[in-house]
Amino acid sequence: MSTDLRPAPSISLVNPKTSETSRLSSIPKTLAPAPRRSRLPGLLFNAVTKSVAIVLLLVLWELAPRFDLVDRTFLPPVSEVLDAWLGLLDSGQLAVNTWASLTRSLSGFGLAVVVGVPLGLLIGWYRPVANLLSPLLELFRNTAALALLPVFVLILGIGETSKISIVLYACLWPILLNTISAVRSVDPTLLRLARSLDLSPVKLFQKVILPASVPVVFTGIRLAGAVSILVLVAAEMVGAKAGLGYLINASQYNFAIPQMYAGIVTISVIGVAFNQLLVRLERRFTAWRAPVNG
Repeated sequence: MSTDLRPAPSISLVNPKTSETSRLSSIPKTLAPAPRRSRLPGLLFNAVTKSVAIVLLLVLWELAPRFDLVDRTFLPPVSEVLDAWLGLLDSGQLAVNTWASLTRSLSGFGLAVVVGVPLGLLIGWYRPVANLLSPLLELFRNTAALALLPVFVLILGIGETSKISIVLYACLWPILLNTISAVRSVDPTLLRLARSLDLSPVKLFQKVILPASVPVVFTGIRLAGAVSILVLVAAEMVGAKAGLGYLINASQYNFAIPQMYAGIVTISVIGVAFNQLLVRLERRFTAWRAPVNG
């Protein structure tokens, strides 16, 4: 008669579901995905931080004339300037003059981009072209656009052509010079790597040179955007019958000081808005780059 000495199987009294729950609860909480934090507080903080200096400037502008820190005849409070701006807007003068300035500025700026970027890429990439055109570039880039304004007026007249041409001339140099610098400053390691892959010159230019040049090219375009407005305002003060420069000049002659400041503020707002638009375009075209702050 044989006796089975094997121990009897133990009966588990632990609930399988309870055991599984305990096992999952023992996993370190650090492995669990952290809940996403709302970006709204950070965005609000950045907006408030960026607005503090502007608000302080406006408060100082409002209080300084009222407390006789400056002569309010020559620097009226910002509230009076706002009233004058609303008056110009209501009468339609602001819209007419702003449209005239934007049309001239954007026309000259657009032509400068169309001419400057391809020409800069060509000069930066092909050494014979650079050797041919470098003397002319050195001659004209050191000649201020406003110094040539009388020449443009004499040759092209006081109409739209001379104003658009002076904006084109002024905007061309930041775009052209930055584009040339962008092409010449491409990382040599990238070029050697691309050549080791037996890329054709066209593919090399398309796949390496153009993407690497975009950030610096947009720097020149943003500089040209600011120049286009500043130079145009000066050009409109000579023989123009419409435009923000004409509005500022006419208000000064008529001693309508609040209207003069209203025109200046309008130019500043347009400049900021135009720069922000170019910044967004730059981010769109350089989205392939890794952010600096990770």
